[in-house]
Amino acid sequence: MSYMYMPGATAVGITFDGGVVIASEKRVAYGNFLVSKSTKKTFQLTPRVGAACAGLVADMQLLSMQISALAKIRKMEIKREIPPNSIAKMMSNMMYERRFFPLLTQVIVGGIIDKPVIYTLDPLGSVLPDEYAAVGTGAEMALGVLDPQFKEKMTEKEAIELAKKAVKSATLRDTFSGDGIDFLIIKKDGITEFTEKLN
Repeated sequence: MSYMYMPGATAVGITFDGGVVIASEKRVAYGNFLVSKSTKKTFQLTPRVGAACAGLVADMQLLSMQISALAKIRKMEIKREIPPNSIAKMMSNMMYERRFFPLLTQVIVGGIIDKPVIYTLDPLGSVLPDEYAAVGTGAEMALGVLDPQFKEKMTEKEAIELAKKAVKSATLRDTFSGDGIDFLIIKKDGITEFTEKLN
């Protein structure tokens, strides 16, 4: 498959004091063709873990459904919430098993059990822990905003604003990204979701 027809996107994840913000824009484009302006690329996997993707949304939809089901089974076995690192490891195993016919998606997994954490996964299942992350064709632009402005123990409002700034900066320069931002806010008391339009 030519790089030109690999779908692009921008997704970011930021930890703050008490939770995680995951944000993704809504555009799906193949080459020069804009396929959709309203695609949801953020996913709730468990009551305390969420994810966002860049790449083939269909692959991520399949992966998120399988991981959600596995997490529910595991929760019944161990009788407690599944931590984000276990979800990231499950996802990593599933992606590595398919390495010869890979799921063409980059993933940010974020959540909270004791403290907020973020993991990024590539299509072959490499797991990288971090305090903030960006994936997709707009990742360079997003990281250009995140690197100088991220600080530890941010408030929820500051983290949301920084995520919005990072995704917006990517949409200004990356033709594969745009048309609004979906947010997942993950805290100990649950997950909230909302969408914002881009000016």
